[in-house]
Amino acid sequence: MIDIKSMKLEDASKIWEIDRSEIIEYIYTCADGQLNEFKAGHECPNWEEGQYSEIIARYEEELRSGGMAVGAFAGETLVGFGVLAHQFRGENNDQLQVDLMYVTREYRRQGIGRRIITALSEEAVVRGAKYLYISSTETESAVKFYSSFGAELTPEVDEELFAKEPEDIHMIKKL
Repeated sequence: MIDIKSMKLEDASKIWEIDRSEIIEYIYTCADGQLNEFKAGHECPNWEEGQYSEIIARYEEELRSGGMAVGAFAGETLVGFGVLAHQFRGENNDQLQVDLMYVTREYRRQGIGRRIITALSEEAVVRGAKYLYISSTETESAVKFYSSFGAELTPEVDEELFAKEPEDIHMIKKL
């Protein structure tokens, strides 16, 4: 049984329990509002120390700034998590970003990611957001996951987020 629970600042070290590795068959680029698919055919490895440190720093900074996180737990083991950023974005300041989202490899395709996104969406609505802003990794699995629940390419790319992750596929989901 998987429980979805709020995470706290002190839960940051549990992120190491996530196996983010995957086989990446295809990646996407976005040009002129269109997705372009390219064969990738490589393995994305699990965390390297620098990547892990960067994710922990983002997690901790966001929670200290007023963002929130939810985790999916199999007993005491973290098998997935997502972070809702605190800063409103968009022309109308009505978008909150899904800052981080991972499900460990052996638990994927079991509805855990959907449950995490649902929890983040519910909190975004409580906070007054009308949209989720998603800066998705360019992998087929990530783009198709977000698309499967209604996220679409955003017509208005957030320039700050694009500058940080220009290869990401920037999407929006109406809440």
